[in-house]
Amino acid sequence: MAAFQYEALDQSGRKKKGMLSADSMRLARRELRDAGLTPLRIEAGAAETGSGQRQHPLSNSDVVMLTRQAATLIETATPVEEALNAVAAQMEKPRATLLAIRSRVMEGWRLSDALGEHPKSFSPLYRAIVAAGETSGDLGRVMSRLADMLEKNRAMAMKAITALIYPAVLMLVAVGVVTGLMIFVVPKIVDQFDTLGARLPLITRIVIGLSAFLQSWGLALLVLIVLGALGLWQGLRLPAIRLAFDRFVLRLPIVGKLSRGLDAARFGRTLSTLFASGAPLLECLQAARKTVVNTELRARLGETLTSVSEGTSLSAGLRKAGAFDPMMVYMVAAGERSGTLPAMLDRTASHMEAQFDNSTTLALRLLEPVIIVFMGLIVLAIVLAILVPILQLNTLAAA
Repeated sequence: MAAFQYEALDQSGRKKKGMLSADSMRLARRELRDAGLTPLRIEAGAAETGSGQRQHPLSNSDVVMLTRQAATLIETATPVEEALNAVAAQMEKPRATLLAIRSRVMEGWRLSDALGEHPKSFSPLYRAIVAAGETSGDLGRVMSRLADMLEKNRAMAMKAITALIYPAVLMLVAVGVVTGLMIFVVPKIVDQFDTLGARLPLITRIVIGLSAFLQSWGLALLVLIVLGALGLWQGLRLPAIRLAFDRFVLRLPIVGKLSRGLDAARFGRTLSTLFASGAPLLECLQAARKTVVNTELRARLGETLTSVSEGTSLSAGLRKAGAFDPMMVYMVAAGERSGTLPAMLDRTASHMEAQFDNSTTLALRLLEPVIIVFMGLIVLAIVLAILVPILQLNTLAAA
């Protein structure tokens, strides 16, 4: 199979360039037309990208997009190799990777095995779901559910990042403003009080002391904070420290509930996708457990896995482990009784996602005024430290 460089027009008249693999130039021209492109120029290119050549890892957004497009084509009875070629023709960055995967499929490899040559782009969970779809004979539907799962997990992750960025930026600005006042403004004003010779008020002495400390040790304190943050980051790679940290996170009033709900939604969505694809329950649990970020919850789910392997029902195993909310256990039990476990898990994940969204929205609305009030109190303290001596001086002058 040869590789061809092409230049073509899409349906909106835009010019596109790229590479595709085909047995002949005539077949390459046909594949372009099948992909909705009008060939302008086709010529033989370099040898087709093989598995031994280094591949650039795909981003999460690229993986989500190509999964959705491939699922749509495969569901319409399009052969896997044609679906991969059509998707490659529409996407720029993943084109070389997709053509390499297509080459393996044309050689007789299973799609999941071909994806295994690109572990940085396709996770073991992704490949396991694709393999389950191939085994069940319903690859299109399984990949469609996989695309749904990836899109919702990505949306949840973006919400979590957004929820953390806003208060972090607001707090950083508040700390920067207060630090600037203490280092650059307060010393110039307080210098005027040195000639008074009188004992300054307590609040003024406190502010002067903090200002002097920041002037002398501010840089050292900043370095210490940065080193502490880096030390914590490195320490979290150690299993014992990470486990203790994750246990602490779960005990926090608001953050703990949000972390638990986020992991529950991710676990439920993954387990639903795997189980609906026809994979055995134990394999589904093993794969879904790996998507849980909190190591304490992951350890508890290990107890669930052990219980299920010994013959206990999934709901009983989850109840015994106590990893997630009782509501999730109740929904799983209802799904087991009615034989609709994947649907119940999917519904539970949607409920957890909605609950996470509402909780983060409420937390942000509460956190914003708290930070503003806290910053206002600090600024008020600085202003009082400056005004009180001035008012005392005016009172003495009037007397």
